Amino acid sequence: MLYRFKTIFCLLQALLLFVSSLSVYDSDFKLKTDRAAMALTGVTEISFDPITAEETKVTDAEKQRCRAWFDANIRTADAPAYDFTVGGKRLRAHLSDWNISVGEESAVGEKFRGGKTTLVTLSHKKSALTATVEATIYEDFATCEWTVYIKNAGEENSPVVRDFYAADCALGTGLSDVYFSKGTDPAADDFELMKSAVCLTPMKFNANGGRSASWLPYFNVCGEDFGVVTAVGWTGQWFTSLRQTAKGVALRAKQEFFNGYLTAGETVRSPLVSLTFYEGKNALKGFNVFRAWETACVYTESAFPLTTVGLANEFDRRGTEEYIAQINSFSDEACAEADFLWRDAGWYPIKNDWADSVGTWRPDPERFPDGFAPIAEAAEARGLKLLLWFEPERCCEGTEVYEECRKHEGWLIEDGDPNRNMVNLANDDACAYLGDLIADAIRENKVGLYRQDFNFDVLELWRKADKTLYGGRTGIEENHYVTNLYKYLDTLLEVNPGLIIDNCASGGKRLDLEMSRRSIPLWRSDYNCMSAEGTLPDDVIEATQSATCGLSFWLPLYGTGIGGEGEYRYRSAIVPCAQTVLGYRFVRGAMTKNYYPLICGARDLDKYLAMQYGDGDSGAALIYKREKVASDICHITLNGLDPAREYEVFDDDCHENVTVKTGEALMTGGIDLPITETPKAVVLIYRVIG
Repeated sequence: MLYRFKTIFCLLQALLLFVSSLSVYDSDFKLKTDRAAMALTGVTEISFDPITAEETKVTDAEKQRCRAWFDANIRTADAPAYDFTVGGKRLRAHLSDWNISVGEESAVGEKFRGGKTTLVTLSHKKSALTATVEATIYEDFATCEWTVYIKNAGEENSPVVRDFYAADCALGTGLSDVYFSKGTDPAADDFELMKSAVCLTPMKFNANGGRSASWLPYFNVCGEDFGVVTAVGWTGQWFTSLRQTAKGVALRAKQEFFNGYLTAGETVRSPLVSLTFYEGKNALKGFNVFRAWETACVYTESAFPLTTVGLANEFDRRGTEEYIAQINSFSDEACAEADFLWRDAGWYPIKNDWADSVGTWRPDPERFPDGFAPIAEAAEARGLKLLLWFEPERCCEGTEVYEECRKHEGWLIEDGDPNRNMVNLANDDACAYLGDLIADAIRENKVGLYRQDFNFDVLELWRKADKTLYGGRTGIEENHYVTNLYKYLDTLLEVNPGLIIDNCASGGKRLDLEMSRRSIPLWRSDYNCMSAEGTLPDDVIEATQSATCGLSFWLPLYGTGIGGEGEYRYRSAIVPCAQTVLGYRFVRGAMTKNYYPLICGARDLDKYLAMQYGDGDSGAALIYKREKVASDICHITLNGLDPAREYEVFDDDCHENVTVKTGEALMTGGIDLPITETPKAVVLIYRVIG
């Protein structure tokens, strides 16, 4: 009977996903339909079993499983884990049509930090198409990744390429559950984690309008035999599907819409796909190994749990002297702890407001006659670097970028809205022009942290360009645009050593693995933005706590902020990369280590929420007592400790009141923490003493 009900729910889910596929992308209807489909089989009230510090470490068995899968499915000429169709023939069904060679594995770190890279080359015998698979294994983290590039090396148009799957493979996990997270709408439930049994019908996840509104492109498949965390790197219309099979889970991932021939010399690429393998049935193991891999091997070496202090928002119209006076007014204590001074939008010449003036990337000469260099220098004198906002991919009519781009064919994509014109990064010359322009602005204004925003949905503009610039070939514009976006960001990092990039897209709508390789998101959700009237949503505090709980499963580095005053509000905004939250550097450092949700209260005002960060030596727990919680005692059971060692545990507000227990006692019996004030945020510190 239970099996029958599960089957019915899976079929209903498949029906809703079909309806979603026919709806308008970037629509509220599609988002609600996507969410309703997964709610049929998924739950949000999730708990996790205890796991010791030793059990969080990568084992030899996990490394061997990753290596075996990598060699059998990626470094192979027999059964590749990717697939595409050329001239109507699928690669895997017609391997004899291709000459396949597997290159030598590189030394560790030669291409990517911590990884060994192999190039697999496929040459089509019946055309001039070649495919190159760039595949990397990170043995210390039981993780592998790969990207497929297809090039037409001939002088004529190639056969049509379609069904271009970066991943089309089997994961022999056995009967499995999957953990996945909502994207940002923005709404109070942004990044909320869901858990579902993997269905017998394909569970389909995708971006909405070219940005990650419905779902994040991260999935933790936890099976009876082993688990796999898979992530997709594609800053566009990504697609992932999961389906339960007799032996495990069938995984597919791709750029959702792609169908076309390649012109002479043209190259396209697949999304990046990663797999992190872990043993056992505790999904926390997979989450934390994945996080550790990101920290060690994915993020730029310049990224760290930084702190910012505000200088001016998008509505501020002060000039150089006022800014320097403000900088000089900061306390020595604040400057000693903070890293960057945040100047958001609106620093360029303004027509009416910040949003209708985007595209002239030089400081307003009336307010800043000498540019931002004097302000950056004043900040540097106080030990701070400058964070400056840009939105380079959009340009409004009348701005310098707009006027330059409209001179060149193919540099600009317009849709009738004077403030929604897209600089066509798919055009190599337009991409180079924009890269040089922004690199100069970064250098001239002495910017230490480049904040890149992206405030429009782009899929329909890409589709328009497919018709006007690429002869109706589906997905070509998006493919070249996304590829050049990475090239653009890589160039900024290369020509500005030590630069940090903040990835913003109306909040966190561009959170994917490729962007993590280049940037960190300092503003994860626009749900925390004030309205034009200066108000915030009534539930913004609990929503902020919940978003931290959800996003921490996938990202070790991210930021947010909450306007207003008060300790409860202030501590609800403690995140790895903090905005104006000073005094918690140890806690924020711990947040880049292992993550353990302790009490999953979501946004309920009558429930505690608690989450722990750290390792087997030390860490912190953030505990939130909401305004309708009845109990003045919060029972906390810690996780990820060494059972045999002794720890001291104390409230960060009361260091003299110390509890000493073994790791085993803290992970089984736990402690009772008196919290009489309501609402209240408590920071609990633990550290090993023996």
